[in-house]
Amino acid sequence: MAVTGAPGATAVVAPRRRMPAAAYGLGLAVCGVAAAWAVHRAVPAVPLLTAAVVLGIGAAHLPGTRGLVRGRGRAGLSLAGKRLMRLGIVLLGLKLSLDDVLGLGWATVAMVFCVVAATFGGTWWLGRRMGLRGDQPLLIATGYSICGASAIGAVSEVSDSDERDVATSVALVTLCGTLAIAVLPLLQQPLGLGDAQFGRWVGASVHDVGQVVAAAQTAGPAALKEAVLVKLMRVALLAPLVAALAVSVRTRAGARRTTTAGTRRPPLVPLFVAGFLCMVALRSTGLPSATALDAAATGQELLLAAALFGLGSAVHLPSLTRTGARVAALGLCAWGVIAGVSYAGVLLTT
Repeated sequence: MAVTGAPGATAVVAPRRRMPAAAYGLGLAVCGVAAAWAVHRAVPAVPLLTAAVVLGIGAAHLPGTRGLVRGRGRAGLSLAGKRLMRLGIVLLGLKLSLDDVLGLGWATVAMVFCVVAATFGGTWWLGRRMGLRGDQPLLIATGYSICGASAIGAVSEVSDSDERDVATSVALVTLCGTLAIAVLPLLQQPLGLGDAQFGRWVGASVHDVGQVVAAAQTAGPAALKEAVLVKLMRVALLAPLVAALAVSVRTRAGARRTTTAGTRRPPLVPLFVAGFLCMVALRSTGLPSATALDAAATGQELLLAAALFGLGSAVHLPSLTRTGARVAALGLCAWGVIAGVSYAGVLLTT
């Protein structure tokens, strides 16, 4: 509080302006992104987004930051995990054009679709059979089949998933994707894959775009090019998946309505998905310059890093241990499914 007024006059106590509740958490997210960037610069094999998730988990458990993360900073970190994730997904659309998809050929497009469908359906079914809580089966299935933590964030927005379920799913998918960076290059020779085949296998089976790049670049530029193209084809399936889920949620919300008039239902196509599709269309026109695309790619990665730091900070390891064995088992099974189906698909289409 501040005291104002002329000498001899009655003192007037003026309230100080308070920082918005979200400012503390958003500031933490910015610091987390800076630290993740430093880790990535020091160890390029560690993708920025992976480092952001791990640092978020660490911040939630270290004595020096735990209180702030779970208390005053929680509102801003949750905001980062939702709103910044949406903006990052919109910019992700600028990485993909229709020419990229058509250039893969219909056989590869069909292969990618089958890999996504088999992984998503199999993981979701198995997770429900294993009795995992809440939306964890849905979120893990989405993360493995489409594009890791980004897809989990997109689907959680539509399904209104519990933050703990989202955080657990992100942690699992990030861990498996990070392990893939080290494991998959060791399997190229034993599986008899050429560089281009290996790139397609990585693109079809690894979750996050950064993890795909880190794993594929070990086999050279030909592998990296194929990996990124196939991966972006998987990313393109994010929009129809989220739209289909939005229809399902909208239908259930309509069925639950009784006498309440004017109940708001989820939009048929979420705004951030429409934005993603608009960015794909814009990239397909060829109008954005290389400089603009580079700037958008940097902005997209920073936004997703901040969002994933926020999601990582919601992970509570003691609670995770209660279902940890089942979650880990589902993750390993899903990893086996997507690696096996995509390997067979690569052999059939090359």
